[in-house]
Amino acid sequence: MSKMSQDIIESWIDPKGPVALVLREQLMPVEGEDGVFFPPTYADVGYNIDTLSDGTKVATVDSVGSQANRMEPIFAEDPELQHLVPQITIDAGAGHSVSIMEAGHRLGDAVVRASELGTEAAAAFESFQATGDATAIARLAPTSLVFGVWDSRASQAKLPRIVQGVIRAWDVDVLKRAAQYVPPLDYAKLEVFSEEEKQKSEGDGKSPLAKKGFVAVPSTDAPGGILARGPIQRDLTINLVALRRLWAKDNAEALRRYVLGLCLVAATEPLDGFLRQGCLLVPKPDQAGGWEQVARTGTRTRIALTNADARRLAALWAKAFGVVAPRTVKFKPDAAKADLVDKDSDKAKKTGKAKKA
Repeated sequence: MSKMSQDIIESWIDPKGPVALVLREQLMPVEGEDGVFFPPTYADVGYNIDTLSDGTKVATVDSVGSQANRMEPIFAEDPELQHLVPQITIDAGAGHSVSIMEAGHRLGDAVVRASELGTEAAAAFESFQATGDATAIARLAPTSLVFGVWDSRASQAKLPRIVQGVIRAWDVDVLKRAAQYVPPLDYAKLEVFSEEEKQKSEGDGKSPLAKKGFVAVPSTDAPGGILARGPIQRDLTINLVALRRLWAKDNAEALRRYVLGLCLVAATEPLDGFLRQGCLLVPKPDQAGGWEQVARTGTRTRIALTNADARRLAALWAKAFGVVAPRTVKFKPDAAKADLVDKDSDKAKKTGKAKKA
């Protein structure tokens, strides 16, 4: 394993340096290797399980987008990291506010467009589209460069993820579960409704009485989690090629170092394995994994990259780049309404149908 050195760090910025830093982490349910755990369910799909040509079933345990959404908030929640990125809060009034790092589409989110930050965000995207300079985006929302952003509703500016993570379980068996709800009282005997209505509604989960919890209802064939006979793997990649493609008119190297520091912090932060109810995962103690840098030739070299290293470098590079002071901007309901009207007008133009006055 190569010890961290200045030469190794400099190689990550060097155009001829390694193409990526990667981590493959072996996980297990907190109950044990043979524990049942619950992957996410998707509308009309249920569990996202792919069957390979040899019959092996592979389940998505946490998607790329979900992993990004778990990593990004650390820059707002950890007091030791808040100085690394602009702390911009959008105030919606009546005690409601949201950090820009909680917005699902980051700088391209509707909540940003419909706020006092909207004009600046639009200008930042337009500058990137026109010149390729990502500095303005980094000044407002650098995590948009770390985890990717697409201004799909306006400029169409698109930047790829530099940090990408995903968790998959291999060779899985899908389980089912059943339950039976029994009300604490016989409401028909209490004349809340008739015995006939009770008999008609019991067992029918869609009936009004069942929905309100007044009659016995069975629940069968419901998703019951999965059992992984193969590994549960978390794969993390820091795409150094995408990092080096970031450009700035004035100081591209400072921009790249700043964003790299954020990438290193996000990627090396220990996993919060409580992904959802019934899914608490921890690293395997005997297979903790480790970081490798991958050369253009495919050669892999183990490196001793730690979260402490990442935080130290990120602080140094953020200071050199310059991070703007925290601020709060107002949400503008009228701007949101205007945005909706604009979209309706665009749709009408594309279909050739004008909206009636």
